[in-house]
Amino acid sequence: MKDPEKILIVRTDRLGDVILSTPVIKNLRLTYPNAHLAFMCRPYTKDAVTGNTYLDEVIVYDKYGKHNSILSTINFAFRLRKKRFDWAIILHPTNRAHLITFLAGIPKRIGWNRKLGILLTDKLLHDKQYGKKHESEYSLSILESLGIPIRGKETSFPLNQKAIDSTNSRLLDAGVGAEDGFIVLHPSASCPSKRWPQENFLSLARLLKAKSRFKIIIISSKDEAEFGELLARETDLIDFRGMFNLNQLGALLKRATLLISNDSGPVHIAASFNTLVISIFGRNDPGLGPRRWRPLGPNSYYFHDDPGCRHCPAHACEIDFICLKAITPEEVAQKALQLLTSK
Repeated sequence: MKDPEKILIVRTDRLGDVILSTPVIKNLRLTYPNAHLAFMCRPYTKDAVTGNTYLDEVIVYDKYGKHNSILSTINFAFRLRKKRFDWAIILHPTNRAHLITFLAGIPKRIGWNRKLGILLTDKLLHDKQYGKKHESEYSLSILESLGIPIRGKETSFPLNQKAIDSTNSRLLDAGVGAEDGFIVLHPSASCPSKRWPQENFLSLARLLKAKSRFKIIIISSKDEAEFGELLARETDLIDFRGMFNLNQLGALLKRATLLISNDSGPVHIAASFNTLVISIFGRNDPGLGPRRWRPLGPNSYYFHDDPGCRHCPAHACEIDFICLKAITPEEVAQKALQLLTSK
């Protein structure tokens, strides 16, 4: 079989998912060093791969914006056709991803047999809902099905000097010097089933303030700033909610001593730098829980309580997210302080 000259990697879901897909980029580059590698993603995740040294191109598909309509999606696919990709590796199955790569005339389209999977040329059985392995392993299994050796599983996040400088400047303005360690708390997440109560984050912050020397920073996106409002009222916490773009967030988390967060994109950014991470998980369904979505790396830890639910309806929970509420601020603080004593 002739080696592909142009490969399109497709991942159009969330930030953490894109970061967990970065080992695919590296392993493709190691196997096909002369190929043109492109990554197709959503606008808000593009900075998670722009600057990746193994990529040649980032293609943005705005499925909730300018490419929202069927007509604009078809036009996008026909523009993609002009790039003449040989392969499309679709890491997350969606109707649109399968339709776009089909209409783009990409000869070999590899992915999961779900959601218009009939449009793929090479199909893998979709069983991710059972959470038998980590999401990054699912992505790498697509490469393995093509006979591509896996020579590295580390995730990555690109940084640029401008983001580093502006982040360091903002930290300095907030009283955090170049040699100062600090703890980052991220109390927001995309779904109620991922959000540890704000009151618990507040209690945790107070315990950490009382028992450690580290300054504490609160972060969130602008859209989720409300989930840190209770902490922002506390004295001596540094409120950086909604103040960083994605590049700057990466620079912040690379410098952080410890990140404590709900299950969300920032844990995967921090883990890619081997920053200490504690992630708090709720959902008990194997396809939604830490077996599939935990942060990777030697410095990554998580809390997860099993309330015995046979089925997890996620955001539609009818028992008030008891899995999340069972995790106490005291046990998270104890683990955090244990990790910080080694720093």
